[in-house]
Amino acid sequence: MKPRITVLTLGVDDLERSLAFYRDGLGFPTQGIIGREFEHGAVAFFDLQAGLKLAIWNRRDLAHETKVTLASPSSSEMTMGHNVASKEEVDKIMEQARKAGAIITDPAHDAFWGGYSGHFLDPDGHLWEVVWNPEWEIEASADS
Repeated sequence: MKPRITVLTLGVDDLERSLAFYRDGLGFPTQGIIGREFEHGAVAFFDLQAGLKLAIWNRRDLAHETKVTLASPSSSEMTMGHNVASKEEVDKIMEQARKAGAIITDPAHDAFWGGYSGHFLDPDGHLWEVVWNPEWEIEASADS
């Protein structure tokens, strides 16, 4: 299997609330919620970097589509890492997430491995890491 991940889909409890968090709070580009005309079909896609999208879909609908039992979510199962070009950019994005309604679980700090990172939970408990790694060259955000 060649690795070709093109969409990361998050199950959410309130599609409108999550849309507002990612679109309005974090500034992720989207066309909004589509597929409302289909039972279990309402979803929103956000453009990330070239070739990668983030999708949000109601947990009940995701469970229905995938034929798995709807279970209690756990924030400790996965993180999404957002790598940036500087410590300052980590601080800026962590503050943006906080203002958007994220819960800061781990404020930005120097990491034991030489980088700088912090963690936050989105409105549905999905865990994000905002990180600067001195070993990785990342293009600075246009917003920086």
